[in-house]
Amino acid sequence: MGLLTSTLPDFPWDTLAAATATARAHPRGIVDLSVGTPVDPTPEVVRQALAQAADAPGYPTTHGTPELREAVVRWFARRRGVPGLDADAVLPTVGSKELVALLPSLLGLGAGDVVLHPLVAYPTYDVGARLAGATAEPCADPAARLAADDGGAVRLVWLNSPGNPDGAVLGVAALRGVVDAARAASARHGRSVVIASDECYAELAWDEPWASGGVPSLLDPRASGGDLTGLLALSSLSKRSNLAGYRAAFAAGDPALIAALLEVRKHAGLMVPGPVQAAMVAALDDDEHVATQCARYARRRRVLRAAFEEAGYEVDGSQAGLYLWLRPAGGPQAARVTVDDLASLGILVAPGTFYGVAGAGHVRVALTASDERVAEAAARLTGA
Repeated sequence: MGLLTSTLPDFPWDTLAAATATARAHPRGIVDLSVGTPVDPTPEVVRQALAQAADAPGYPTTHGTPELREAVVRWFARRRGVPGLDADAVLPTVGSKELVALLPSLLGLGAGDVVLHPLVAYPTYDVGARLAGATAEPCADPAARLAADDGGAVRLVWLNSPGNPDGAVLGVAALRGVVDAARAASARHGRSVVIASDECYAELAWDEPWASGGVPSLLDPRASGGDLTGLLALSSLSKRSNLAGYRAAFAAGDPALIAALLEVRKHAGLMVPGPVQAAMVAALDDDEHVATQCARYARRRRVLRAAFEEAGYEVDGSQAGLYLWLRPAGGPQAARVTVDDLASLGILVAPGTFYGVAGAGHVRVALTASDERVAEAAARLTGA
């Protein structure tokens, strides 16, 4: 007991108890903007598909139904600029977090291996490396780090575009630079370097050129050069389709890599339930509900951004994704102080330190609150 937990940090949100209590004590209640959990209804088309597939006495397939994998292929071609994906190179996952946490272990990484991830990053990238016994390394420029890797220690590179928490987007040139550097390092050391791109927020783009041109995928031929060797893209239906409770996600990319992951996952029994797979097909094939949800988040984002800026905060990055990455405009302030300042208004946010030391001066504000709660937060911030 404690063998794995001894290698892990404290679960970040457990440390927000005092701020949560302060925010809850506000006379008009808490406005919880700390966690990006959807609050809007699951689309009817998805619920109908789930209900119709509810009679599911047998085991689902680990690889997913052909219908699901073909739906993913259609979605990549239609929404992500990736035509001609091999349906066999698609793998459903039990939400995206489990694959983020398990990928270093599934790849066989261990002591002496390095896993790169963004400077400000979803903490599970670090956790996954620790679980495997590998070393997690925050990195601002993975292409340069790969070029300088004389010993071949870097085995996995996590990209996250749009980024959580900062909403940063990697353009085609940046993606291609990492791909080229990883392939050069693989050839130089005779050890494969895998690039895994977490693209769960890709359909939530707000600023140009991403709003009209789309957020590019690692699998885009302009980034991959038409060769998916060593490349994985992860996506989730949690945010764009309000399916967080379904644990509905998938990975796609290098057929050989997907096949290897599939083999291990079959042994481990990592399967997405059959009714959920049917619901995923409906969600992937319906763009109307995505447009509706994006419009909701865009509206809430405008209200919150204007209110925070009027209250003396500055938003950095946040070109896409589900969050505002902000700091006090008057000068540097520790993230926990900002959390406490906002908790005194009954507004709960996440400190940037949850996402690494580079986030020490920022807080993350989720857009996942109802219109009424967003309006309430704005009123408190502006004194309206």
